[in-house]
Amino acid sequence: MQWLAGSTAAVRALVRSTLPAPPMPAAVLVPLVERGHGFSVLLTQRAATLREHAGQISFPGGRIEPEDPDAWHAALREAREEIGLAPEFVEFAGYLPDHLIMTGYRVTPVVGFVDPRYALELEASEVDDAFEVPLAFVLDPANHLPRMRRVGDIDIPVFDIPYGKRRIWGATSAMLLTLRRQLTERGSAPQ
Repeated sequence: MQWLAGSTAAVRALVRSTLPAPPMPAAVLVPLVERGHGFSVLLTQRAATLREHAGQISFPGGRIEPEDPDAWHAALREAREEIGLAPEFVEFAGYLPDHLIMTGYRVTPVVGFVDPRYALELEASEVDDAFEVPLAFVLDPANHLPRMRRVGDIDIPVFDIPYGKRRIWGATSAMLLTLRRQLTERGSAPQ
């Protein structure tokens, strides 16, 4: 961390350049589906034609609009718009801490239990695919591959979660690791 040895003004400028302000409020749904083998996480692969985060693995979600009473309702609305998940198939579980995203969003992850009888209708302009990954796989540290990500002049340790031909990374991976950390603190996550 050689950058810390720089002047206070240089460190301030670097921090400001990597943290856009003010962040745009957004919400995502972290959908947990109960299956016979345990829970799985419902994820999407964003459309390759999108301007931001094209082709990335993500949770359904987006900006919190003025008509949304809160992050929960924004996440439900976005899930309906993006993947056709009807709100009546989702039961509120709780919130994870907000995540600041490099593209200027403050994302509130909302965890919800999804009835396994759900049906999806993908909005092709936003989502190329939706799929489930076993929660135990996602939470298992053996499946968390560390790497360094350069932000400006700073190297930041991050974790990717490869699953078959897909790679869960970035904010989605960070939110899943936050979920794991919270479950571990309560003694519930797979070790």
